[in-house]
Amino acid sequence: MRPGQPHLVGRAFTPRFVPAREDLATPESWSSPKSPRAAIEAMPEGCIAVVDAMGVTDAGIFGDILCARMAKRGVAALITDGVVRDVAGVLATNLPVWCQGVAAPPSVAGLTFVDWQQPIGCGGIAVFPDDIIMADDDGAVLIPAALVDEVVELAPGQERLERWIMREVQAGSRCRASIRPTPRTKRATKRRRAIEAIAPRRSDHRFRQSADVNVHAGSTIAREPPGLA
Repeated sequence: MRPGQPHLVGRAFTPRFVPAREDLATPESWSSPKSPRAAIEAMPEGCIAVVDAMGVTDAGIFGDILCARMAKRGVAALITDGVVRDVAGVLATNLPVWCQGVAAPPSVAGLTFVDWQQPIGCGGIAVFPDDIIMADDDGAVLIPAALVDEVVELAPGQERLERWIMREVQAGSRCRASIRPTPRTKRATKRRRAIEAIAPRRSDHRFRQSADVNVHAGSTIAREPPGLA
């Protein structure tokens, strides 16, 4: 909803709206046992509320009061494929929000709240309660709860790989779809790092820099992160 929002990770809590129906979408429904207010009171601290609003953008699902209550309860963030209302007040709560925009009418103008902690769809994605949500300035991604252990195992290696690729690009390497560490590129990386390590000390007579770098026996060449050495 605004730039510079924090990088967040939390378990999904899944409120759900359906299309409005005249006998259900009334102000009286706000105090029913199945209401947004009741859902907020059930949200555990640290969760990320992922709200199915069916992509409706002309009725705000939550306003400043409900967002303030979510913030007070320690809800980490609100994510929805719908919109919110009372934008100035919502921003003042400091609750991180990812949504499609702002609309003045309340939710009952286009939606009926029906339940929470059931499988939902949000932005075309199936979301189950307790799936892992990661959100930052780029948007939000979902990790199915059953795949968390696998992702935790594989993700650090992918991060190291991408940092290595970025260093190679910054050093002048061409971008290639298949760029990966190889014995040759690893040797080139270590050689370049050796040059960078001794460059500030090039006046020291114990070091010399040439096409074939000689490094003093007492020096240490920075190694690649585990998995890239």
